[in-house]
Amino acid sequence: MSRPVPSHAQRGATLVVGMIMLVLITLMVTTAFTLSTANLKSVGNMQFRNEAIAAGNIAIERVLSSPFTTAPSAEQILVDINNDGTNDYAVSFAAPVCVRASVAAPPVLSSVTLGSSMSTSYTWNTVWDIDATVTPTSDNPGASGASAHVRSGVRVLLSQAQKDAVCP
Repeated sequence: MSRPVPSHAQRGATLVVGMIMLVLITLMVTTAFTLSTANLKSVGNMQFRNEAIAAGNIAIERVLSSPFTTAPSAEQILVDINNDGTNDYAVSFAAPVCVRASVAAPPVLSSVTLGSSMSTSYTWNTVWDIDATVTPTSDNPGASGASAHVRSGVRVLLSQAQKDAVCP
């Protein structure tokens, strides 16, 4: 038969076990907080990167909507990505480069066009490389490390004279 243990021998054991459990719970909460902070920074960086790529695409669309083939030159375009009135990103372009030119299929002549406007000039399919580097402006301090490099290729139909002026 076992003897009951006197109550004075068990004093403090509950306190020690409770303190160990409290330390373990504190460590788990601290670890969870650290991980959530790291994840928040990661998500924020990804958002700024995506904004930089979107700003690059917006600026490329602006270049493509301009007559860039008449005099290709380097330029910088400021982009306000969130429409708050301040420029968030600066997009720097190298001069667009004519990579290739090939003769386009001759136009199909109909009986209407055969009369007075018969032309023997060819049109050219030209392929252009547009290279942009996106960096945040000083008005966008949160995106200090968010930069992106965006390249785009585009085909432009040019006349013989236009092609001779800008494509080698």
